[in-house]
Amino acid sequence: MNFKQLEVFLAVAENSSFSKGAEATYLTQSTASQHIAALEAEFGIKLLDRTGRGALPTEAGKVLQRHGRQVVSAITDLQRAIGRFKGLEEADLKVGGSNIPGTYLIPALLPLLVQLYPGITLTILEGDSREILEKVAIGEIEVGIVGSRFNEAGLHFTPFGQDELRLVVAKNHRWSQRATIKPEELLEEPLLCREPGSGTGKTVGEALGDAGIDLSRLRVKAYLGSNEAVKQAIVSMLGVSFVSEISVRKELARGELRGVAVEGVTMARQFYLVSRLGRELSPAARAFTELVLSTHGAP
Repeated sequence: MNFKQLEVFLAVAENSSFSKGAEATYLTQSTASQHIAALEAEFGIKLLDRTGRGALPTEAGKVLQRHGRQVVSAITDLQRAIGRFKGLEEADLKVGGSNIPGTYLIPALLPLLVQLYPGITLTILEGDSREILEKVAIGEIEVGIVGSRFNEAGLHFTPFGQDELRLVVAKNHRWSQRATIKPEELLEEPLLCREPGSGTGKTVGEALGDAGIDLSRLRVKAYLGSNEAVKQAIVSMLGVSFVSEISVRKELARGELRGVAVEGVTMARQFYLVSRLGRELSPAARAFTELVLSTHGAP
């Protein structure tokens, strides 16, 4: 049985006429009769009686008519829902962000996203970069934003925007009034680091290594799971840390934290939109990625 056969049967039964049923479904009368015959052959029972009063459903036909209306109604609702989905009038979208994108970049886009696409309901999942990549890979989220690129098969990375990582100290720290320090001075201070798997941690490690710093000699005081935890630890004078400039703009402006440059060390990184290779994004996910790229720009 296919949908057209069911549609024809209902049209004939409700009009009590093969000719009117055929007209309602844009078919010839002979083609409509063939559809009804195919249904009767499939079910092995007569569905319509040809009488002087027209084509009337048999008792079996009444059962098919009752359930068939529900099927047609459900399919019509489905077609409308898909239409709304394609038109972004009604869509649920799950995206993921590593710590900085999930806390700062994505929430900053929400007002514009709601304004442009009020029918999208957005769910944001957070984790470190590797956790977000795993969620994209298994299809738990359609799109992720991370602060570093990892060698992950099956994923597509689209670079956009840039973020600077800065050495940040407490306002009462002995370096707080200095504009710069030498790289080797980092070996003297307790250092606060992000957890393994963090894009920030990966960028910091690569930049310090490139500057000739022996990472094994760093005095790592703690590994912390979020940027907010790092900032609080800095304020408490637990140590110094390299953090995203985006995340400390307010604290730097208020003088609660101080930025210090490290001679010869520059830490700039890309953000990346991540999706699965070979998978077409939903209209909502495409709209989200286009909004991200138009707002922050590709490199």
